[in-house]
This record gives sequence, structure tokens and C-alpha cells, in this order.
Amino acid sequence: MEKYVTEFKNLCNEIVQIDSRIRFIGVADKHGIIITTAERKGIIPLLSDEETEQYAITASTRQYTRLRWQDILGKLNYTCSLYEKILRITIPITNQKNRLEYLLIFTLDPHTDDFDNLIMEKIMPSISGFFSKLFKVN
Repeated sequence: MEKYVTEFKNLCNEIVQIDSRIRFIGVADKHGIIITTAERKGIIPLLSDEETEQYAITASTRQYTRLRWQDILGKLNYTCSLYEKILRITIPITNQKNRLEYLLIFTLDPHTDDFDNLIMEKIMPSISGFFSKLFKVN
């Protein structure tokens, strides 16, 4: 089991409070195994726990494919899928060798028009600070 579960849980709780349009956040390891999650208070999940676990594994597999193109296309900040009921964001966390270490999986309300600003200006600074400290500890 992941040794930083408490720290990841605190990160999820912090991020879910950043903006009321954030529905869900989860942290998964490089294999797509969910370490911890947090949800906006009062939300009714659209996916069961098992479906969320399956999604995380699938997302991890897709990230490996996407990361191989970074040398040509530049750093992958996040991927986004707009469904009718949610906006799903996946943020790969890589080590210094550009190897996938963790995934952050978010869902936002579907009509979050300024999602890029929300992700890049409000969420990414928390994530970058957290993982830069974590990787220095390792």
C-alpha cells in the first residue's frame, strides 16, 4: 500500500475545496490503483466505486500512450473529456525521467467554461508544490 496515503488524502481534501464546481478528485498510482479520493459535499456519484476503479486503470493505460509523445509535442499538462453529465480531467504526475508515477483524476460540473483557467491557475499550483516536495523526500 502507498506510504503517503494521509498526505494524498489531505491534498484531495484541499483541492476539492478550491472551487465549488469540482465534484470529485482521486489519486491513483502508476498502475491506476486508486489511493484515495474526495468528493464535494452533498454530491451523488455518477459512477460506483468499482466503475471509478476501472476508469482509473484505463486512464493510467492511456497516459502511458500519451506520455511517449511528450518529447515531440511538449509536456502534457492534462487531458480532458466532456461528457453530458461531467467534465473529466486527468493529470499525469511524472518523475524526473518522465515516467508516470501518479494520476490525478477530477470531475467538474459539465458547464465549467473556464476549466483551463481553473486547472492551470488554481489546481496546478497546489499539485506542483505537493509533488515537488514529495519527490524531494524520495
